[in-house]
Amino acid sequence: MKKRNLLVRVLSGIWSGIDSFRKVLHLLLLLFVFAIFVGALSGTTPMLPDRAALTIKPVGVIVEELEGDPFDRAVAELLDEAQPQTVLQDIVDALEYASDDERIGAVHIELSSLGGAGLPKLQRIARAIEDFKVSGKPVIASADFMTQQAYFIAAHADEVYLHPQGGVLLQGYGRFRSYFSDAIEKLKLDWNIFKVGTYKSAVEPFERMDMSEADREASLNLINQLWGTYLEDVAAARELSVAEMREYTDKYTDVVAAADGDLAQAAKDYNLVDELMTRTQLRELLIGYVGTDEDSEVDHSAIGMLEYLAHEDMLNGEQVADENIGIIIASGAIQSGTQPPGAIGADSTAQLLRRARDDESVKAVVLRVDSPGGSAFASDVIANEIAALQDAGKPVVASMSSVAASGGYWISVGADRIFANPMTITGSIGIFGMIPTYQRTAAHLGIANDGIGSTPLSGQLRPNRAMTDDSKRLVQLVIEEGYDDFIGRVATYRGMDKGEVDVVGQGRVWTGADALSHGLVDELGGLEDAIAFAAELVDIAEDEYGRKSITIELSPTEQMIVDMLGTAKSLGLQLDFLKSEPSSLQKIARGLEEALAPLTKFDDPKGVYAHCLCEID
Repeated sequence: MKKRNLLVRVLSGIWSGIDSFRKVLHLLLLLFVFAIFVGALSGTTPMLPDRAALTIKPVGVIVEELEGDPFDRAVAELLDEAQPQTVLQDIVDALEYASDDERIGAVHIELSSLGGAGLPKLQRIARAIEDFKVSGKPVIASADFMTQQAYFIAAHADEVYLHPQGGVLLQGYGRFRSYFSDAIEKLKLDWNIFKVGTYKSAVEPFERMDMSEADREASLNLINQLWGTYLEDVAAARELSVAEMREYTDKYTDVVAAADGDLAQAAKDYNLVDELMTRTQLRELLIGYVGTDEDSEVDHSAIGMLEYLAHEDMLNGEQVADENIGIIIASGAIQSGTQPPGAIGADSTAQLLRRARDDESVKAVVLRVDSPGGSAFASDVIANEIAALQDAGKPVVASMSSVAASGGYWISVGADRIFANPMTITGSIGIFGMIPTYQRTAAHLGIANDGIGSTPLSGQLRPNRAMTDDSKRLVQLVIEEGYDDFIGRVATYRGMDKGEVDVVGQGRVWTGADALSHGLVDELGGLEDAIAFAAELVDIAEDEYGRKSITIELSPTEQMIVDMLGTAKSLGLQLDFLKSEPSSLQKIARGLEEALAPLTKFDDPKGVYAHCLCEID
């Protein structure tokens, strides 16, 4: 055969090389995708050093469940864009696992990034720390700066260290709100308010410019109990007197002046912390407890809380058995329709309750409530679903977290047993409604509204028309009927007459301890107490029942996507290409959406709300 031209042979060789290189790249790409796919399917147990410190670093607010759509949040977490929050149960579980784990030589609780938590949640963490300390292993707490919530946790550690440039700021509890009555008048709005209850202060910011005496009385009772409990718990944990704690908080400016303006030294002078340490000194201290990291001689051996939980959960499996106590979390404002975790949707929460009813392995349910209430209609939808669960032979035990007031109490009161923390904010048995109209604002701008209708009600509930006396009377009748229904419901389930309920109702907020004395709850206790009692109700021995969390879950497809992205990230693939920088208009829209978010929670079809608006700072 005649040889091909030299140029053709050179070009052919080059092309053959390129084609071979293409095939190799193709093979490598397939292998990479296959590795991600297999990793997503199988998962791997996180590596745990032979000896390490368990690092618990709460970030943001401590919550009963993470807010937001589970898929959106999972992706946001992979992109480091998730809203900072820490699940209370994760901290408790990590401490429980670590207490019996010989590889965990110490627990380091780093509190610089803690955003906030209600006192009952802080007390639950403190109890978990005290239980861990029985193991004989040290608990070290540290922070650059300690807020009031952070210090409560730190005080229960064996050793407390503060950065020399830090401080411990204990401001106490308070209830301060903005009042808008004058602004509403200047804007020429008519804010029509309807309520029942002397203490139902949720509407006060819209009808006056200061706190009413009734609200002041109830709020003072709350904050005095909360602050007294806080001081007693911290003083006992640090082996101080309450008088010493009060001197530090009540004369803080003088205390700091005595330390020449040094906040950290002032905290040490009052024995709130053991030593002032830089981060380098703290690392050296921890190295003394658990040794150095395998990859660094200057860092201590450690494993983070979430990695440790993933390790232990994979080894120990789920806590599910043939017979289970179902746990449903109802956290956030109560609203109509389907809502993501962090809010209580009438339809979505009802669906969780139906799942528990249909699940033959679930013998009883604990409803963990952390809610200030919301829509009265949505609350009633959930209460009806709880009754259906009980009619199916499955008892329901309510466990109150930081807040279970108004609508939060509405959905709790029908339970077979109600447990509350002594400092739970509960009660607020009352109803209100608000209908703002802006016809005077429109008239000021030269806009009129006129027309004709077929009945006296035609056009009477339009926001650009003034409410007539008849329409106001109609709404007030609805509010009063709602209150009567509320106290009647409480009377039926609590074995009281309506007059007795009305006395402790009237929209007044109580602590869990007060609620017990007034017959509004059955026992003081936490989630573990509620779970144990639920098992007793269905005659299951302590070591024979499992726990089954009934939550909004990822679909199989969503879980696969999240697992694949997680595996890709662990293999070093940068996921920044999934991020999208919002435009200026989107940033403005997002800010407006966040500002209006509280208003969007008022979505009751009749405009009737069982909401306490009782935040304590």
